[in-house]
Amino acid sequence: MNIGFIGLGNMGAPMAANLAKAGHQTRGFDVAGTTAEGVAPAASIAEVAQGADVVITMLPNGAILRQVADELIPNMRDGALFIDCSTVDVESARYAAQAAENAAVMAVDAPVSGGIGGAAGGTLTFMAGGSDKAFETARPLFDIMGQKAVHCGDAGAGQAAKICNNMILGATMIATCEAFALADKLGLDRQKMFDVVSTSSGYSWSMNAYCPAPGVGPTSPSDNDYQPGFAAELMLKDLGLSQQAAEMVDADTPMGELARKLYAQFVENEDGKGKDFSAMLPRFAARGRDA
Repeated sequence: MNIGFIGLGNMGAPMAANLAKAGHQTRGFDVAGTTAEGVAPAASIAEVAQGADVVITMLPNGAILRQVADELIPNMRDGALFIDCSTVDVESARYAAQAAENAAVMAVDAPVSGGIGGAAGGTLTFMAGGSDKAFETARPLFDIMGQKAVHCGDAGAGQAAKICNNMILGATMIATCEAFALADKLGLDRQKMFDVVSTSSGYSWSMNAYCPAPGVGPTSPSDNDYQPGFAAELMLKDLGLSQQAAEMVDADTPMGELARKLYAQFVENEDGKGKDFSAMLPRFAARGRDA
């Protein structure tokens, strides 16, 4: 395929490089001027669109997605495919999908899970929203960039799935960190804590696959001084999106809102910015009940 890629940041660059490595002619554009291995640079969004069978975007937020869609889609040919892999609000995903439909362009919103390592290794999970035809057209590319793609429903469904997943992740990571800090103060060894919880009813991805305690469980960012695999500020963004969505549909999500407030405090008023979202553990460990 002739593929265009817009947004060559920490996630987008390795994703585009994997497509080029698989033999697809790939052109890329980023406002910061960044490039990716094997990807031919384009001078503009319009140039990326010219002659492309597929254009993929990986962008920071919904406002930028809307701006890019307005410039990109009118330059795409009829029947081409637009895949947005950004994590944005559901309304912006549906705005881009409607713009594509109006221009006879297929569209899929396909946010990802798996982080920078998954992007580099081609092991991402895609949560996709869009028509059956658009999803099936995109599937071969998902197979190159990732290990799993789930068709979640119509336009916006991919974003809905990502937002709900990460609301669970944020809340369970906080609970896991709280529990380790409590265990410390009760005199319980962290390894013993892990051995019990990881095989009991407290089992979770936050505990078993991404343990926030250094030296316990599989290797995770906690073993690298909490250098981010998934930064706390990105978790804050996703929790904000979850609460924006909850307000839009009148859903009661008190745990999600409390998690958002705690990450906002951690990132904006403490030292959480630039650290992994699991760095909540040393935060709780250093605090007393009335802190």
